[in-house]
Amino acid sequence: MCGIIGYTGRKNAVPVLISGLHSLEYRGYDSAGVAVIEDGNVVCVKSQGRISDMEALLEARCGGLCSHTGIGHTRWATHGAPSDKNAHPHGTELVHAVHNGIIENYAELRERLAALGYRFHSDTDTEAAVYLIDYHYRKTGDPMAAISAAVRELRGSWAFGILFADKDGELYATRHESPLIVASDDTGSYMASDVTALMDYTNQYIRLDEEEIAVLRADGIRVFRMDGTAVEKEVQAVTWNRDAARRGGFAHFMLKEIHEEPEAVRKTVGSVVHDKIPAFHAGGADIESIGRASHIEIVACGTAMHAGLIGKRWIERFSGIPTTVEIASEFRYSPPIVEKGDLFIAISQSGETADTLAALRLAKSLGMHTLSIVNVVGSSVARESDGVIYTCAGPEIAVASTKAYPCQLSVLYLLAVHLGLSRGKITRQEATSLVSSLVQDVPEAIEHVIGRAEEIRAAAEKIRHSEDIFYIGRGADYFLAEEASLKLKEVSYIHSEAYPAGELKHGTISLITDGVPVIAIATSRTLYDKMTSNIREVRARGAYILLLCGEDFPEPEAIADTVICLPALAEELMPMETATAFQLLAYYASVLRGCDVDKPRNLAKSVTVE
Repeated sequence: MCGIIGYTGRKNAVPVLISGLHSLEYRGYDSAGVAVIEDGNVVCVKSQGRISDMEALLEARCGGLCSHTGIGHTRWATHGAPSDKNAHPHGTELVHAVHNGIIENYAELRERLAALGYRFHSDTDTEAAVYLIDYHYRKTGDPMAAISAAVRELRGSWAFGILFADKDGELYATRHESPLIVASDDTGSYMASDVTALMDYTNQYIRLDEEEIAVLRADGIRVFRMDGTAVEKEVQAVTWNRDAARRGGFAHFMLKEIHEEPEAVRKTVGSVVHDKIPAFHAGGADIESIGRASHIEIVACGTAMHAGLIGKRWIERFSGIPTTVEIASEFRYSPPIVEKGDLFIAISQSGETADTLAALRLAKSLGMHTLSIVNVVGSSVARESDGVIYTCAGPEIAVASTKAYPCQLSVLYLLAVHLGLSRGKITRQEATSLVSSLVQDVPEAIEHVIGRAEEIRAAAEKIRHSEDIFYIGRGADYFLAEEASLKLKEVSYIHSEAYPAGELKHGTISLITDGVPVIAIATSRTLYDKMTSNIREVRARGAYILLLCGEDFPEPEAIADTVICLPALAEELMPMETATAFQLLAYYASVLRGCDVDKPRNLAKSVTVE
């Protein structure tokens, strides 16, 4: 993985590829490369580092290069360390390809292909797949037959963009368990792993399904099954503005996306609430059967999993349905005891998270009813679920997820209210009141927090040089602390950990020394006295206390060195605005430390491998 772009048509392909790669930077990468056809030969330039490094190398080697057919790639290492030799594209004299995914049987393929005379120059799994396509192409002379024969021998996941040196004016695309789209305009045809790469050229695209092959030419695109049967494909429209994928005047995408949270929440809530109560139209799902679930299993990764933990509390509180939350990569190896009527909820911003998708497939095989909460329409998780609820966050370009989180929380909150109402646990009047608080108060509260950015930046100044930071909380605040700690680690590279405040005395307090920051999240009025005691414990041992609490809480200055007061909301809704505060704290800590805010090291936006 990480990003694929391809073009064939009447324009010079080189600037199209470079522009597309820059549009895919948000996915995270460690190297970049392009391959284009010129006079029947393939020119391939690739390097470790930034796209700009590869551009400079391309200019130095091939200044003024003009080609009408090419592919490009940004790589995030999965097999083989980041290096020039492991960067994509990989190829032979006849075939070059870019690849997202993991070829699980690459070792045996390498051994077999080496015995046939192929020499390997990288440590990647991709090279074996490319050589396999080359092998079949030399046997058949037919690109479609070669690709079809090769992928039948592969195990794992893949999205391939392929060019053949003697087929100038043609590109080939195929996928299995890794996303890939194709599109065309009046100049030619494109392929990409993400619609963001195509937004400068077209707002319509075709999403390839499993094991289809797309043939791209200047005059259009044809899609076939592996047996050569033509397939009629639905053209989908991009609903995001082209400028939505730009920074819009902000210093970083992460800051821009935090500022977009109030509107994202409004749109998400507005898409669900009708006549003052939740009215889900979950992509054809039987929403009433969802309300009859006897047990709910929420599965997700990272930020989405942290949203699920808070959602569990709301679902159990409002509906009384026992709910568990599992990390997707663990769920597959400890599946639950399933009974008829159990509901599986998958949460994924991209809808392409490999572990979440694998868990979803396992849940379906176990007979569970499946529902997904995703941000990308038509994504794999959405398409493979029985029902889907879309968040309306719009594209997230920064690697660290921000605005998707309060949108996921909003959907989970409304789903909890719906379940409670459908099961008779809450009245319509109570449901209306709960929803009204979300609709009217939360976006405004988030705007208020954003308006205090300079105060939060000043707090970040106090922790910017720290090597270790501890987050503490109780109840839902502990789950917020988990997400806050993740955000800080992701973008500032400060080591941080989150703990339930009541667990400090069971071991963690031994790590508290003079000046160590402890960030306490205390948004629960019912737990505030308990939190106060925990804060005093660590402060007595020299900790520097940064407290996030409601503005109506009593005397926070008496227990903390720095206080960030949050607008008063109903207790169950406090996580929404608190998230904005700790996201800004992480952002400013990253900026002040000189980190690459939008593209943190070693991270990828869309984790499409297991």
